[in-house]
Amino acid sequence: WCGSLQAALVLPRMAGLRVDFGLLLEPLGFIKVLEWIFSIFAFATCGGFQGETTLLVSCKGVVNKTITAAFAYPFRLNTVVFSAPDPKYCGGTWTDVYLVGNFSSSAQFFVTLAVLVFLYCIAALVVYIGYKHVYQQNSKFPLIDLAITVITAFLWLVSTLAWAKALADIKMSTGASIIPGIGPCKAPTTTCRFAYVTSMGTLNVSVVFGLLNMVLWGGNTWFVYKDTNLHNQSNRISQSP
Repeated sequence: WCGSLQAALVLPRMAGLRVDFGLLLEPLGFIKVLEWIFSIFAFATCGGFQGETTLLVSCKGVVNKTITAAFAYPFRLNTVVFSAPDPKYCGGTWTDVYLVGNFSSSAQFFVTLAVLVFLYCIAALVVYIGYKHVYQQNSKFPLIDLAITVITAFLWLVSTLAWAKALADIKMSTGASIIPGIGPCKAPTTTCRFAYVTSMGTLNVSVVFGLLNMVLWGGNTWFVYKDTNLHNQSNRISQSP
């Protein structure tokens, strides 16, 4: 990405600006716009999530008290603690209860990739729209674009699979299955019931956008490849007698 951004910055020194939005109607430009839009949805649906899981606790002097644990991106659940049922901590039988798991690496990998893709798409669109003639005349630019496209498609695959696995674990770590692992709930005078957890529909959508981004970047490999000298050489070889 850094090399491509640098290339985009030096382009104005190499040739004058020639704005042509017609390329956006071609597959190369149109797919790049879709990649830009889908990257926004990917990091927005994941990075903007906030939720909470809620239990109902009955203990000494407390009946059906609501306790909550609020969590959000980047999902370091092991730092999230439930609120206490009452100031006396159920007569001393209640201790701080934390959620389990740290899923920040997968979440941050996914969001960071989406942000970098967003920035790269902006730089690429500037080149496509304003400096397409330079892009076509210099064989290095299409090859750089092709290399980045292939790598990005692979990274979308890896990051989306990692994030999908982390999301499944997050649902387990914030759902009803957490109650058997809460020590204070095992006290003789204490009962705990699961109330609810915030819907994670937006996080499910983020996984879908991750898969869509993978498909877009994978499919766009062919259109980027067609602009490289590799494709031109293969055509000449196939047409030679």
